[in-house]
Amino acid sequence: MPVGVVLRRTPGVTRWAKWAWRAVAVLPGAGPADWRELRREGDAVEYHAATLSLELYRAETEAYLHGITAREPSVYVVMRKTLGEHPFEVVLITASPYEAQDYCDSGEDIVEKVPMPAGLLAWVGDFVERFHEEEEFVKRRRDRAKVDGQQDGIGDPRISKPADIYASPALKRGRLQ
Repeated sequence: MPVGVVLRRTPGVTRWAKWAWRAVAVLPGAGPADWRELRREGDAVEYHAATLSLELYRAETEAYLHGITAREPSVYVVMRKTLGEHPFEVVLITASPYEAQDYCDSGEDIVEKVPMPAGLLAWVGDFVERFHEEEEFVKRRRDRAKVDGQQDGIGDPRISKPADIYASPALKRGRLQ
């Protein structure tokens, strides 16, 4: 589904940051856009920065379910700083909080959490309902676990070694005599 991303520019609060940028809304089903100005209120300006495709995958339904059942269902907008005409490039929009966390971990991208509109919430919820399958938790068991508590060859008096760090002092004395 094509989804438009709305970014808001407000005056910075410190002398080092002239402007503060924030993703404030998404527009499901939006047409193409390239930093089109939507609204201006004094120094605050909102731009329809980009329209990206929101893609859902069957293997990620657990993440989508986690996202839509949160206190505030959200989508995540991933942006990168650029040096060109516009301050940011909108790289990705995702409904998966797990994927958003992966982008946060790199530290190079800016990830903004934006409330999910009702229509988009219904679309993602329908997808999860159709394709999600609960996986039963299965605890793994160890194969061929050793229960005798001995390690082969370590500290065995029949195996001579120049330095046996596992040998008891009595065994070492017996070897020296």
